[in-house]
Amino acid sequence: MKIQFFGAARTVTGSKHLITTQRGTRILLDCGLFQGINTDDLNQSFRFKAAEVDYLLLSHAHIDHSGLIPRLVRKGFSGPIYCTPATADLCQLMLLDSAHIQEKDLERVNERRKRQGRPLLDLLYETADVERALALIKTVDYGQTFWLSRDEVSVVFTDTAHLLGSAAISLTVREPGPQGEPTEKRLFFSGDIGRPHDKILKMPEPFPQADYILCESTYGDKRHEPEPDMQAHLLRIVHDTCVVRGGKLIIPAFAVDRTQELVYALDQLANRGDLPRLNVYIDSPMAVKATHLMKEHEECFNPEIRAYIEKDGDAFAFPNLHYISDVEDSKAINTRDEPCIIISASGMAEAGRIKHHIKNNVEDSRCTILIVGYCGPETLGGALKRGDAQVKIFGETFQVNADVEVMDSFSAHGDYQEMLDFLSCQNPAQVKRVFLVHGEYDRQVVFRQKLQSAGFENVYIPSLYESVEV
Repeated sequence: MKIQFFGAARTVTGSKHLITTQRGTRILLDCGLFQGINTDDLNQSFRFKAAEVDYLLLSHAHIDHSGLIPRLVRKGFSGPIYCTPATADLCQLMLLDSAHIQEKDLERVNERRKRQGRPLLDLLYETADVERALALIKTVDYGQTFWLSRDEVSVVFTDTAHLLGSAAISLTVREPGPQGEPTEKRLFFSGDIGRPHDKILKMPEPFPQADYILCESTYGDKRHEPEPDMQAHLLRIVHDTCVVRGGKLIIPAFAVDRTQELVYALDQLANRGDLPRLNVYIDSPMAVKATHLMKEHEECFNPEIRAYIEKDGDAFAFPNLHYISDVEDSKAINTRDEPCIIISASGMAEAGRIKHHIKNNVEDSRCTILIVGYCGPETLGGALKRGDAQVKIFGETFQVNADVEVMDSFSAHGDYQEMLDFLSCQNPAQVKRVFLVHGEYDRQVVFRQKLQSAGFENVYIPSLYESVEV
């Protein structure tokens, strides 16, 4: 059996791992978009033939895991795409939105490349490609075993609590042994590992014993700061920014899950009478749709929020909360010189309406930009989180006069201890090899040492496009 790493190798985006069995069955784990600066060329070519892939197994709907599926279909893939029901619903929202972004951004990107004397890019995909991809999706519930390729490969999804519908993927591959007798190889792909006490989602589930593990390593060298009272921390930032300084609190947040966590926290503060009376804007058409969709998948919610909904009626609605879809309404927010909270996508501040809000407020010392999750080092969010004195937005340079705050308690990625706890259901002596993916190399080196200390002796960090036999 061969594993090839076509993305998320020594980086955190573009998740794409191709499994080829002895029989020649080709199974792609995720098909994600590379994100950040200088990734345009990476997204143009897969380095494998899309039409030769037999199956796609999707861990979750985040664009760095799903965002090139329509491109795969455009290039000839026609096999089934397996994922959970909630992931299927989110993909409908997120991939259609991504297609609009591809269509809109191509002209700007090619204009820049033309000035640089570089070859122009093809459109990655369009709405029609998304619709063809969505038609290939087959949904499977957590814990339900299903088979690929005439009983050659069995698969089961388990909950990772990273995103609504997110799943780790366990594969059992049957191969002929040296004497012709059947043998089994058990391969596990973690997808992205969530946190054990997510504000909305259930706990991550244990998974079957594996021989080979592909494990994410986003925070492989980091412990999240203890947050004894997350709501108190958020309330302090709101009060300092909006009440004391009369400024705007700008929060880049992923439209799915992170935005709803923030709204839920603010809803609780409002219910207790602690939240100052000010306007809260959820300025993202996708976040508006995703909030409605999340309410349709309460089966993914943890007991605490379900009990809250039973009592409150709605965890995502309170006075002065405004869901904004219309472009003109979005622009109007920036014309109002009023203290307020603006939550907008994207979470890394690389695209979407959040860039306009940051552009209009980053030089205002009354304002605060609150980073509530992982941001790639090359992204606008990464520059702000790093403390850069100047940032570039839409080609212009801006001084960072606004306060920049970070709250790791909202992170959807487990830290190194939480990832070790997630892997504790395994007997390390039975794991032949761990492959670290979805992480920056320096962090992976640290996490490798921690895994080895936990008994996982053979830990390997593959490079992009590397091929490994197991």
